[in-house]
Amino acid sequence: MVRTGSAVWNGSLTDGSGRLSTQSGALDALPYSFGTRFGDTPGTNPEELLGAAHAACFSMALANAMSKAGQPPEAVETTAKVHLEKGDAGFSIPRIDLTTAVSAPGFDAETFDRLAMETKQGCPVSRVLAGAEISLTATLNG
Repeated sequence: MVRTGSAVWNGSLTDGSGRLSTQSGALDALPYSFGTRFGDTPGTNPEELLGAAHAACFSMALANAMSKAGQPPEAVETTAKVHLEKGDAGFSIPRIDLTTAVSAPGFDAETFDRLAMETKQGCPVSRVLAGAEISLTATLNG
C-alpha cells in the first residue's frame, strides 16, 4: 500500500509560498508559507500535519489493541504536540508529546496502560518518528 502527499513551493523561503495536496483529495492545494510555519499567520505547516497524522495513527492503533484485548473503546481522542526547535545544525523535531483520553467503561486500567505504551512504540507513525523523543500521557475515562 502506498499513500501520496505532494507539495509545490514557489519563491524564496521567507517570501515564497506553497500548496500541498493529498492523494485522496482531503487536502487540495492547501496553502502554507514561512509565516504559517514560523509565525502566527493563519494556515497550515508540516509540523501540524505531522501531529495530526501521528494522533490519528495512535488513536486507530490503540482502538485496535483495546479491541483485540476484548473491549473496543467508545472513543479515543489524541493530541500530538510536535516541537520544532532550532539548534546548531538547524531546525529539528526532537520531541512529540502525545496526550490521549479514552472512553472505555469497565476497561482494566493496568491493561490500558500497557496497551497505550505498546501503541506509543508500535504505531507506524511512531516507528517512523523514532528519532524523536515521544512522550505519552494517557487517561482512561470509565
